[in-house]
Amino acid sequence: ITHKPEESRRFYEGLFGWQFEDVGVKIGPFRSVNYTLIRHEGRLIGGMVDANLLGRPDADKLSQWVVVLSVDDVDAAAVTVERQGGTVRHGPVDLDARGRLAIIEDANGAELALLQTRDGDPPDAPLTIGNFLWDEVWTNDPDASASFYQGLTGLQAGEFVKAQGNAYRLLTSGDTPRIGILQSPLPELPSVWVSYVRVADADAITAEVEGLGGRVLIDVTQRDVGGEAALIMDPSGAGIAIQTWTPPSATARL
Repeated sequence: ITHKPEESRRFYEGLFGWQFEDVGVKIGPFRSVNYTLIRHEGRLIGGMVDANLLGRPDADKLSQWVVVLSVDDVDAAAVTVERQGGTVRHGPVDLDARGRLAIIEDANGAELALLQTRDGDPPDAPLTIGNFLWDEVWTNDPDASASFYQGLTGLQAGEFVKAQGNAYRLLTSGDTPRIGILQSPLPELPSVWVSYVRVADADAITAEVEGLGGRVLIDVTQRDVGGEAALIMDPSGAGIAIQTWTPPSATARL
């Protein structure tokens, strides 16, 4: 979601080479919104909504990346969210051919979307340079976050590893890691989902950020869980992380 769609588009085109395709998406029987597909090397990896067309006076405060989490039954998941102390902010609503979606906040206030896909989930995307690599929750209460998402998704608790001096929790589906939960490196930051884009050279990418209208929020650092990472912000104020990564095998998820 961005209140500066043209600036955001130029930023990500210049930084990662992403391609953008304007389409319309129908929400419910009477309403549609402007929507832009985001592709990397022709493969669909995300979408962009123009916050100015949502009819809200606070459009300039809405800019953010929203993680979308797949669920089998979004209506049942919405009930689970509220039972576990979270909040359903919007929906569930039908989203044209995409499926059925709800916008929620978890019990610590991190916002995300829950999606029940109409035709089933696509296979995991290849973790190529310029593609999304990983999603994790930054929170000041990792135990509560882990409990919330286990209850919501049925994912299993994976191994605990150290990351920047703190325990890093993994939630897995079988042997495949799906969610990371990290004690926030910025204690003043409210709980938030952070998405990572894989890059070949984190220093080279951060060197381009300001020239494209963005900001570097956390400089390049070595991650205890592997690779070098930085947190950046696009021209609309939406934060996203970048990370280098060498896969341990051709089929590994993280």
